Amino acid sequence: MQEQLLTNLRIATMADTNSASYGLVENAAVAISGGKVMWIGAEAEIPAAHARLPRTSFDGRLLTPGLIDCHTHIVFGGNRAAEFEMRLNGATYEEVARAGGGIISTVKATRGASEAELLANALTRVDAMLAEGVSVIEVKSGYGLDTETELRMLSVARAIGKVRRVRILTSFLGPHAIPPEYQGRADNYIDDVCIPALRKAHAEGLVDAVDGFCEGIAFSPAQITRVFDVAKQLGLPVKLHAEQLSNLGGAKLAASYGALSADHIEYLDEEGAVALGNSGTVAVILPGAFYTLREKQVPPIAALRRHGVAMALATDCNPGSSPMTSLLLTMNMGCTLFRMTPLEALRGVTVNAARALGLRDCGTIAVGQRADFAIWNVEHPAELAYRIGFNPLHQRIFGGTL
Repeated sequence: MQEQLLTNLRIATMADTNSASYGLVENAAVAISGGKVMWIGAEAEIPAAHARLPRTSFDGRLLTPGLIDCHTHIVFGGNRAAEFEMRLNGATYEEVARAGGGIISTVKATRGASEAELLANALTRVDAMLAEGVSVIEVKSGYGLDTETELRMLSVARAIGKVRRVRILTSFLGPHAIPPEYQGRADNYIDDVCIPALRKAHAEGLVDAVDGFCEGIAFSPAQITRVFDVAKQLGLPVKLHAEQLSNLGGAKLAASYGALSADHIEYLDEEGAVALGNSGTVAVILPGAFYTLREKQVPPIAALRRHGVAMALATDCNPGSSPMTSLLLTMNMGCTLFRMTPLEALRGVTVNAARALGLRDCGTIAVGQRADFAIWNVEHPAELAYRIGFNPLHQRIFGGTL
């Protein structure tokens, strides 16, 4: 990859280890080579070793790390607009799910879709994300609930990274819902389908992490434990949908496994926040689902701050509870709905989102990190969370390529 020098920038490095600032460097430049950052600093202090590199000026624009969407379900069949209308007519999320709708309706559509169809549909969502400066997307399975479809979903997720300039990480989400053929037999589903599918997906190199949905309408902590034990045997990190609709102690369970993240957590209690802080597990905040489901219980942001829990933000892009592809809107929602600060929001889609995926080579702008950047037509980083329905992206740089 070509060596080059990007100049005339204001750079938000997000590399402040005490989380107290954007790490702004004014009148800055960054030297990149081989897809990585070689030097960063004030333009007046460019080292002689980089001074003769080809230059591109960005007229004082803001440069940030490429954004990271650390929780999505972007591979799926069909849509659930009809259920959206049902909820607006009074049905609760639980009532829709128990009536055979919700996740199960998407399972039916996903099982009936070919790999080509799933990929084509997913790319429409991926392209919307890339247009907002996203460089990393986590993609979950969980709409197959049988071995064949779960593996097909994961294969499609891997294919996205081959046809688009984006980094894809996959999460096996077999314990997402109980399929119709196993209603009332959740333990049998774990034994007959979920664990064998996980082992097969891992053997085929399709899995980067293991996830689950710990909730009354899904799986109990004891059932999630059985899946996490297998993940541990396979050397795979875990994460968990926890405390979204009630408090079953899922976050504490996740923390006990040293999970990468606990996601949703609207019903997290103080004890759960302490557990996350002690384990270093990232709290992934998902305002899109809160907004779509018209929930009232907000995640305990103050408790997360109090116990030093790193907070990430993600779209939770899925056909039912968060049909959203805008990470910029997610940042605004995190601030407006949950009173996160613009700094917390930007950290939530950069450095903390990287942590939620176990990534150490992105999320900040520092020597040795990947040259994945977003360049914005804004004066200050707070504008990224401030505006609604506005995309100020000027240019995306992935792996050092403009």
